Amino acid sequence: MIALEQVTVGIGGFELRDVSFTIPDGGYGVLMGRTGSGKTTLLEAICGLRPIRSGIVRLQGRDVTRESPAKRGVGFVPQEGALFGHLTVREHLEFALVVRHWSPAAIRTRVEELSAWLGLNPLLHRKPAGLSGGETQRVALGRALSFQPQVLCLDEPLSALDDESRAEICSVLETIHQRTRVTVLHITHNRTEAERLAGTLLRIHDGTLQLQVPPASR
Repeated sequence: MIALEQVTVGIGGFELRDVSFTIPDGGYGVLMGRTGSGKTTLLEAICGLRPIRSGIVRLQGRDVTRESPAKRGVGFVPQEGALFGHLTVREHLEFALVVRHWSPAAIRTRVEELSAWLGLNPLLHRKPAGLSGGETQRVALGRALSFQPQVLCLDEPLSALDDESRAEICSVLETIHQRTRVTVLHITHNRTEAERLAGTLLRIHDGTLQLQVPPASR
């Protein structure tokens, strides 16, 4: 579950005030809005990357408002993947597990599982410079999911992709969500993408958050 209770967050002179919404446990929320409307600022507040000015952030029923990003246990995919240029695909998938001191056997098993889910087996030895946009996003998604988070935040993960790659990653996201039932908040400005994925559809308009009804329930 992702729940915001009367949250006010801002950067400089910009501010979103008294934002409240809930994405249920295992739900898929999509947040829409124009460029500069505050979508990323709100997502960063949920991840703990930006402090809030007032209100409460709850993840899986737990008040994490004052907790560090590491303690929140959120998987995060930033815009355009933001992969480390010096690491191979395998090392990206291993990264969060090494930091968390997983055993070598457990890391190997998890990397094999993620590689199979995301179609990354042929790419494990490669570095980001040789990857397509769709491949980059699959690696970024695998890195975010590697430590089995209960909450996943996606910041416009499909914005830089062509139509074919966008459809491919949408299918990947649907499959991963069905398999893991991770609670997702996904930012996009693409209406078709939002309607395909959203169980809970939210829109920021003129500084306020609106709850909308997707055309069909997931």
